[in-house]
Amino acid sequence: MLRRLGHEVEVVAHGEAAVTRAGRGGLDVLLLDVLMPRINGLEACRVIKAMPGAGFLPVVLMSMRTDSASRVEGLRVGADDYLGKPIDERELGTRVAAMLRLKRLHDEVAAARARLEEISAHDELTGLYNFRHLGTRLAEEFKRSERHHDPLACLLLDIDGLRQWNEAQGRAFGDTIVREIGRALRAALRDIDVVARYGGDEFLVVLPSTHFAGALAAADRLFRDVQALGFVYPGGTARVTVSIGVSLFPSRDVRGKDQLLRAAEASLLRSKRDGGDRICVFQHQGYIYSPPGLGRASEPPPSAEEPAEARAARPPSNSGIMAARRIGDSPIPSPKIVEIGRRKE
Repeated sequence: MLRRLGHEVEVVAHGEAAVTRAGRGGLDVLLLDVLMPRINGLEACRVIKAMPGAGFLPVVLMSMRTDSASRVEGLRVGADDYLGKPIDERELGTRVAAMLRLKRLHDEVAAARARLEEISAHDELTGLYNFRHLGTRLAEEFKRSERHHDPLACLLLDIDGLRQWNEAQGRAFGDTIVREIGRALRAALRDIDVVARYGGDEFLVVLPSTHFAGALAAADRLFRDVQALGFVYPGGTARVTVSIGVSLFPSRDVRGKDQLLRAAEASLLRSKRDGGDRICVFQHQGYIYSPPGLGRASEPPPSAEEPAEARAARPPSNSGIMAARRIGDSPIPSPKIVEIGRRKE
């Protein structure tokens, strides 16, 4: 009857086989005889409806017993409809069509919910996690780190000169820079690492099970990967740089996730104040590090508001290794920078 109605039909011999086949997925409607060997229809229906992650599968029970008690028993175990024997082809077609409509509507709602969850957790431009979802993930990773006494690192990256590029080449060009840098960050990190867009030109990276050396190696890799990117615009190719602030847990001055974030923000601020295009690592005391041999790839276009005298007086970017000692008693102290190495310009 079902094949005559244009449906593709699979037949199994008993309730256990029905449960196995339903577990493989790919079905739209399942018709179960109440009386079957090994596992009867009622028990098979109960098991199938309880399968985790199986999605919605309409189940129609078929039985010679059409009294209300039998129907109630079938509906109680999760059946979506009840069909009495002998089977009438028109009734069969109508009930199966109704179950297919129910299945289609359920799948559409599930797809819409998944899209909403995706939008609520991810940044539209980059596809990375957004700031809202970041708070949940960072809290989870910090609790896991505390519970298992596992190190945790946090990198805060800021794109140098993005505002000037927006002014010179338009917002669409700036969006391209943000999107491609986000893609480069995701490609350079592990699956367990969390990458989120922290602000308009900032990204936050959470590195589980990562100590000082590992965090510095990851920051150095991201630093270089961003400098390797090229962005073509009318009249040339732009190469941008990033400033990176790094914080770590456990650390004497970091006792919670909020302090971990503040330490990363303080390190990034120190890096930006010193001209950008460098990495600042915060742990007990501040450390400034820029990969040797890498200066600023290209200066961003000058701002329309910036006087020519200020542009001429702007110090060139430098690299090398600098050390800093902690001063003051604040939870997130401002490191005093003492230069001990500088690349010749």
